[in-house]
Amino acid sequence: MTLADYWGLIRTNRNFRLLWLAQIVSELGDWLYAVVIYSLLLERTGTAMAVASAVVLQVLPQVITSPMAGVINDRLRRRSVMIFADLVRVVIVLGMLLAIRQDVIWPIYILLLFETVMWGLFEPGRSALLPNLTRDGRETLVANTLSSTTWSFNLAIGSTLGGLLAVWLGRDVAFLINAISFVVSALLLARIKVEEPHAEGHPPLAFHDLFNFTPVLEGFRYIRRDRRLAATILAKAGLGIMGANYVVLSIYGERIFPIGSSAMLGMSVLLGARGLGAILGPVIGSYWAGGERARLRRGIAYGFLMGAAGYLFLSQAPNLWTAVACVTVAHSGGSIIWVFSTALLQGLAEDRFRGRVFSADYASNIIALTASVQAAGLAVDAGSPVRIVAAGVGVALLIPALLFSRRHVISS
Repeated sequence: MTLADYWGLIRTNRNFRLLWLAQIVSELGDWLYAVVIYSLLLERTGTAMAVASAVVLQVLPQVITSPMAGVINDRLRRRSVMIFADLVRVVIVLGMLLAIRQDVIWPIYILLLFETVMWGLFEPGRSALLPNLTRDGRETLVANTLSSTTWSFNLAIGSTLGGLLAVWLGRDVAFLINAISFVVSALLLARIKVEEPHAEGHPPLAFHDLFNFTPVLEGFRYIRRDRRLAATILAKAGLGIMGANYVVLSIYGERIFPIGSSAMLGMSVLLGARGLGAILGPVIGSYWAGGERARLRRGIAYGFLMGAAGYLFLSQAPNLWTAVACVTVAHSGGSIIWVFSTALLQGLAEDRFRGRVFSADYASNIIALTASVQAAGLAVDAGSPVRIVAAGVGVALLIPALLFSRRHVISS
C-alpha cells in the first residue's frame, strides 16, 4: 500500500472520511487531557499507584460492560450508539473541571469510570461499523491502517500539546478542548449514511435484554468454534502487557528524564514517542504485509519481538533521546499487533457476530492491561527501580512472541 491508497480512500469514500475526521478530533482531545490528568495525580499523591488506578478505571469496566456493549452494537444501529456515547462524554469531561478543583481525588476516578463505560460502547461499534463503510477486504485493511496511524498521530500530537498547553494556559484549556471535540465528533457521525443490516428484523431492544446473556453465550460459542478467531483475539491479550507503559513512561518523565523543572513535559515527550512509534509501525508493516493473511499472522509475532526489544533497551537508556528511540521501536511493534489482529478479525467474523467478537477482543486486551499496569504501579511504589520494571515488561513480551512465532497458533 502507498500514500495514494490512503488518499484515495479518504477522497472517494465519504462515509469513511466522516468517521476518520470524527476520530481525529475526539482522540486529539482525549490525549490532550490524559497527560494532564496523570501529571495532576502524580503531583497530588506522589505515588505510581495513583496513575495505575486511573488507568484501571479508564479500562477495566470495559470487561464488565463489553458483553452488554456487544449486544447493543449487534442489535442497534452502531452509528447511533457512537453518537450517544460522544454526547454523554461531553457532560463527563465538563464535570472534570469541577472534579479537579476538589481537595479529594475520588471524583476524578468516578468520572473516569463513567467515561470508560461510554468508550466501551463507542469503540466496538466503530470497529464493527468500519467494514460496512468499505468496499472490499483490501480497502478495509487500508482503513484499519489509516485509523491506527491516525490514533497514533493523535497520541503523539495530543500528548505533546497537552503538556505544553497545560504549562502555558492552564489545565482547564485541555478539558474544554476535549469536551468540544466530542461535540464535533457527534456532528460528523450524524452525517454518515450507511445501511446497517444487522439492526433490521429485531424487536426493539428492551432493558432486560441487556441482562439476557443468551446472545453473549452465542458469541462465545461462535468464537470457540473457530480456532483462528480465538487465537487472534489472544493477540490483544498479549499486547495488554504493554499497558505498563502508562506507569513506566509517567515515572520516567517525572523522575529520570524531566525537561527542566517540568515532569509533565518529560512525560509528554515520552508519550509522544509512543505515538510516533504507533504511526510508523502499521504504515511500514502494512506495506510489507500487503493484505496477505499469512503475513498478517507472521507480523503479529514480529510486533511482539519489537516490543520486547524496545522495553529491554529502554531499561538501559542513558538519556531522554535514547529512551525516545526505544519507546518508538516498542510501540511500532505494538501498533502492528493491533492493526494486523483487527484486520484478521474483521475478515474472519460474520457481520451479525462482529460486535460481540470485538467486545471480547477488547476485553481480553483490557484484562491483561489492567494486570500489567497494576503490577507496574505496585512494583514502583514498593521500591523497585522503574528501569527494572521496564526490563520486566520486555521479558514478559517474549512469552507471546514465542507463542505467536509457532505457525500453528493462528494458522489457517
